[in-house]
Amino acid sequence: MSVQAARYLYLARHGEATADESGLSEDGRRQAGLLGERLRGVPLAAVHHGPLARAEETARLVGERLDGVPLRCSAAAGDYIPYVPRREELPAESADAMLDRLARFPAKEREQGPGLAREALGLFTGPVDGDEPRHELVVTHAFLVGWLVRDALDAPRWRWLGINQANAALTVVRYAPGRPSSVLLFNDTGHLPAELRWTGFPPELRV
Repeated sequence: MSVQAARYLYLARHGEATADESGLSEDGRRQAGLLGERLRGVPLAAVHHGPLARAEETARLVGERLDGVPLRCSAAAGDYIPYVPRREELPAESADAMLDRLARFPAKEREQGPGLAREALGLFTGPVDGDEPRHELVVTHAFLVGWLVRDALDAPRWRWLGINQANAALTVVRYAPGRPSSVLLFNDTGHLPAELRWTGFPPELRV
């Protein structure tokens, strides 16, 4: 029987983007730097990030605060629709609104997303081989954070909908051998000053 150790998966949504999403805003760059400062003492083995500019720039700025941690671009860490539910899976009172919202996204995102979401589960979740715990950061987008948190809680596949993540917020999931996965931290912005918190959320949802 092979030996396995715990994986600690750190999930961060990219910093606030510019209006055209071609990169980070000034606030987004500040958020990314502060996220890197918070993670400075974590023994990260790698920083994975999606291919879009706002995720790549966030990962690079985080990496500048770390000590030689490699950056790895992964399509599975990108921005896509991880799962399109059937109407009968959804609560009757909200099914129309949820499906209408998903239908507004490009067909390519809806068609390719489920395969990438399965790949993400294979790459980023579960205990690791060997006797040393592994710590990894994934700089990604709100949808994938929701998908991975849903999986960690063993919730229905459609339940990634409604799990939101603020820009540069931190979520941590532990996958320990022989134990259920644990969400240790969710959507935490304690490393950000008040004026940089809750970007990416509409005003009525900010706490």
